[in-house]
Amino acid sequence: MEISEDPEFCSMIDRLRDEIENDSGEVPAAFTELTALAELAGSGSRAGSEGRAASGGRAGSEGRAASGGRAASEGHAEELHRVLTAPGQPLWAREIAAYSLGVAGDPRAFEALVLLLNHRDPERCVTAAHALVRLGDPRTARAAAALATNELRVAYALLPVRLLTELRAPESVPALITVLGRRLRADDPHWRVGLACVEGLGALGGPGAREALEAALPHPRLGAAASRSLAGLGPAL
Repeated sequence: MEISEDPEFCSMIDRLRDEIENDSGEVPAAFTELTALAELAGSGSRAGSEGRAASGGRAGSEGRAASGGRAASEGHAEELHRVLTAPGQPLWAREIAAYSLGVAGDPRAFEALVLLLNHRDPERCVTAAHALVRLGDPRTARAAAALATNELRVAYALLPVRLLTELRAPESVPALITVLGRRLRADDPHWRVGLACVEGLGALGGPGAREALEAALPHPRLGAAASRSLAGLGPAL
């Protein structure tokens, strides 16, 4: 899929354009230029990978075209990386660059995406989580677990919890159990984070999941979901 056809990319661009217009009333030319660069980088990355497959047993003009596509893709990625790391860049520029590099599989986007995953704006967290899944970096699960279990940032833990469920990594179930155990007070204000843990444990199962879900049964907001998740796990052995 071309990045310009990626629904999450399109949603991000629309959201950022609205943010800029609300703040300044005018979208700068740099925004349009960076969006175009991201689309070129996404197209070049796809063309480069297809070129590598197609040129495996071919030579001549097709091989040169594949090499040219890879060179163009690498050049666009370098430009995006410069945007990501240059001082004084606005947040919208860093977000576009990080997302574009992330979905292209460039590990240089990892740190920026993890920061966005723990942002106070939940829409930025959603975009970052999507890119992190596409990036496939082996560090992602550890980072998501660290963010989810940081009680000082529990107000922003919802998307890290959901990401852990989607990743199905070894770190996922232990982190969800830890977070859920802290959300069992009836008056806990972050019960939605607990609810995401309940749903995640129901989807993942694993050692300790049943006990954690049973502990959530008496909770006025979590009990019904915990009961459904336990039913999904099947009978205890």
